[in-house]
Amino acid sequence: MARILAIDYGGKRTGIAVTDPLQIIANGLTTIESQQLIPFLKKYIAEESVEKIIIGLPKNWDETDTHGTALAAEAIRIVKKNFPAIPVEAVDERFTSRMAKDAMLEMGLKKKDRRNKKLVDEIAATILLQEYMSRTH
Repeated sequence: MARILAIDYGGKRTGIAVTDPLQIIANGLTTIESQQLIPFLKKYIAEESVEKIIIGLPKNWDETDTHGTALAAEAIRIVKKNFPAIPVEAVDERFTSRMAKDAMLEMGLKKKDRRNKKLVDEIAATILLQEYMSRTH
């Protein structure tokens, strides 16, 4: 089996998570600068088999767009264009960043570590992927 890759796209940073090859567990992979997304994906996909890419699409509770919706939609368009053979799916990502911060608190991370936005983005991508897997598997 191939992996599912999740992207929590942001204006500055992008969190990335992947499943194991059997698609049982979601693991945080890394956080990169957003402008490096396509080069990063090209390298990663050349080394690993990826079956699907999911990208978080931020929405408000009332389904209206957030400040990040247009950015994520553009990222989805660019990823689809660069990887036409891999299905790309937009996934509701409401509150994944908040859930990531709560998870960091529950893990007992120090305040300094909880302020690490790179770590928040990676954990948010992991939560996005785990939620997706629980809905689809």
